Amino acid sequence: MIRVANLYAGIGGNRRLWHGDIKVTAVEKNEAIAHVYRDYFPGDKIIIGDAHDFLLKNYDQFDFIWSSPPCPTHSRARFWANRKDRYQPAYPDIRLYEEILFLKHYYKGKWVVENVVPYYEPLIPARKIGRHLFWSNFYIPEYKVKDVDVNRATIREMERYHKVDLSSYKGLGRRDRILRNCVNSQTGLLVFESALNTLKKELITEQKTLF
Repeated sequence: MIRVANLYAGIGGNRRLWHGDIKVTAVEKNEAIAHVYRDYFPGDKIIIGDAHDFLLKNYDQFDFIWSSPPCPTHSRARFWANRKDRYQPAYPDIRLYEEILFLKHYYKGKWVVENVVPYYEPLIPARKIGRHLFWSNFYIPEYKVKDVDVNRATIREMERYHKVDLSSYKGLGRRDRILRNCVNSQTGLLVFESALNTLKKELITEQKTLF
């Protein structure tokens, strides 16, 4: 069984097509959003808490870690809104790079950190797929994703795109913001299978070495 950590899980856009002999632990700080995740993935273990802190204390308990730290302070949309005086300028949340460097140097399993394409040149090179960047310690093939136009799509259009319905849930806050943060499920599957294939190849190589 592959032990998987899905950090900053949101409503699980990246998780939707994962399958196989896996045990998923999802960490989400917002209890209302975690409730949506639980409804869609009842077999996963769900922890309501700080994913950044959870990673530091539990990283060595998993074979594969997916982390999606908060992205607003990195996003191009918010940056241009700042320029139009719609938001106050904000420091980029550097926990994104803290996690990349931590996983790269301390973690022995397979990992990926995901975020939106930022308004600046990324401090560490990454694989770009659609609106998102992926930092990882395994190869992710190029992939052209048909992303939803988050600047023009309605909430209902984004729900259909991600195959969810949030209309009956209370206390979520802005549904459009939650949906914009979702990773396309086909992209999530591509990254997930790339990680698992790498794990399997390494296991086979290790077994051949032993015998």
